[in-house]
Amino acid sequence: MERMKASKIQSAVEAVLFAAGEPVELQKIADVFDIEPELAERILYNLEAELDERGRGICLLKLGDKYQLSSRTEYAEIIRDFLELRKNTPLSGAAFEVLAVIAYNQPVTKSFVEQVRGVDCSGVIATLCQKKLIEERGRLDLPGRPLLYGTTPEFLRVFGISSLDELPPLPANEQEQADESTQNNDEQETAE
Repeated sequence: MERMKASKIQSAVEAVLFAAGEPVELQKIADVFDIEPELAERILYNLEAELDERGRGICLLKLGDKYQLSSRTEYAEIIRDFLELRKNTPLSGAAFEVLAVIAYNQPVTKSFVEQVRGVDCSGVIATLCQKKLIEERGRLDLPGRPLLYGTTPEFLRVFGISSLDELPPLPANEQEQADESTQNNDEQETAE
């Protein structure tokens, strides 16, 4: 990339962050513009200051070593109204339970989740799919071809982990129960 002036780089960085729509690492910004990370950091600092001074509707967030453009929190309700979005409702206890069963055992069928929990989970699974925390992962090759569910990249983002390997280990007795349930589920689905 040909050498740009700092003001042009700042405008280009703003465009890149806007287009990315997600946090971008400082080093990646430096690499893209072929500049030192220290200069990239100064440019980002100047961008943040300029957005603040002008009272813009967007701000620059620093998230560890990553940066992201975001709407200002004071406009959240207006944005929600404009987009006709519901306020973020927290997940229910049942939703967390279903999410945990799926995350630790994926891919799984709805009947497996219901067997583990002992209750119907249709509504909770639909809600988790709607929130994009889980998704359909195909069908099981058994009669009825039941859907398989697994977690999504959005699940990882929401819970602040980069892979399922970062999930905390299950307590010993719960791991044994989960292993036993998996074994029973496999036996039951084979019998069906």
